[in-house]
Amino acid sequence: MNNRLTQARKEMDRIDEGLVKLFLERLAVSRDVAKAKLETGGPVSDPAREREILTHVIEAAGPENENSARLFFTTLFSISKALQRGIINADSPLVEEMRSSLAAHAHPFPTRAFVACCGTEGSYAQQAATRLVKTPTIVYFNSFEKVFEAVEKGLCAYGVLPVENSTAGSVSAVYDLMQSHSFHISRAVRLKIDHVLLAPRGVKLGDIREVASHPHALAQCSGFFKAHPELKGVPSSNTALAAKEVAASGRRDVGVIASRLCAELYGLDVVAEGIQDSTGSYTRFICISKDLEIYPDAGKISIMLSLPHRPGALAEIISKFAAIDVNLTKLESRPVPGVDFEFRFIFDFEASPADASVQSLLAELSRDPEIEHFAFLGAYGER
Repeated sequence: MNNRLTQARKEMDRIDEGLVKLFLERLAVSRDVAKAKLETGGPVSDPAREREILTHVIEAAGPENENSARLFFTTLFSISKALQRGIINADSPLVEEMRSSLAAHAHPFPTRAFVACCGTEGSYAQQAATRLVKTPTIVYFNSFEKVFEAVEKGLCAYGVLPVENSTAGSVSAVYDLMQSHSFHISRAVRLKIDHVLLAPRGVKLGDIREVASHPHALAQCSGFFKAHPELKGVPSSNTALAAKEVAASGRRDVGVIASRLCAELYGLDVVAEGIQDSTGSYTRFICISKDLEIYPDAGKISIMLSLPHRPGALAEIISKFAAIDVNLTKLESRPVPGVDFEFRFIFDFEASPADASVQSLLAELSRDPEIEHFAFLGAYGER
């Protein structure tokens, strides 16, 4: 091995040994800082103090090393704050509620319940409902908002709603409604979507001029429409409702994109198969409840919050998850109704609700004065 490289590595090892000692010393001081803040009621984060340190560090590092020094110390800040959160935010109303729910729901998820969902028999929401609750009594509604209201008012124990599709993306209407309703996510499921083109008995593809379905289903079959420019997509509130209406219409020039189950239910023929753009298309459905229900298989958590309108606000939140080694699986932003250029963010992440470091982070976020709105949407298992 090159002697110069060997010598450089020995020197780096010596420096690393010194860094480890200094790092441990800094963590010990961070614990003392946390205990002092616990006595005074001070917050974990102190942005002014961090800026002061960064200014000094960057001046000492010089222009050539400015970015590297900033990254090193901001990472160090995140680690220190994660440690302090574990001390300061050991208990909070949210954490107590989570622990109570975990204790109260030590049994598996219910196999029978009244469940609200959109559409009618044969809809993908109905299929998701039977995956989530083995023997559901399904109550159908004609809009996503009615599903939220049915759960909120106690008419149904659970509600099933689509939130995203692997091809067409997020269901924006559901995310927007999340901001104005009180609910918790208690379970989730990913359902494979297999679209077929259906039509009344004896109708051929060449006879069809209009195709009805939910906008997401139409979007998931864009390639089919490009191959058949004579077909016009007609948006409907639900795939199964569209199938039911086409069957009852008596028209011979209209088809519908829906599940194969709808053909049997409504006496329709399968005119074309494999019409969706992706053969591996999945829709994610959430099961909502009025009260917080956390079951033993919970391994995913969702929260919603508003952040201050300033540079770096979102990056600071994301760094807090990274500091405790939590994997963010989705970040959705939605405009706040009635307020220009203000957004609420929905975070999905993989974590156990019983993890002390996760509880500490959630407690801090729920009490952070800079976060105008914070909602713990739920901790749940996903199939």
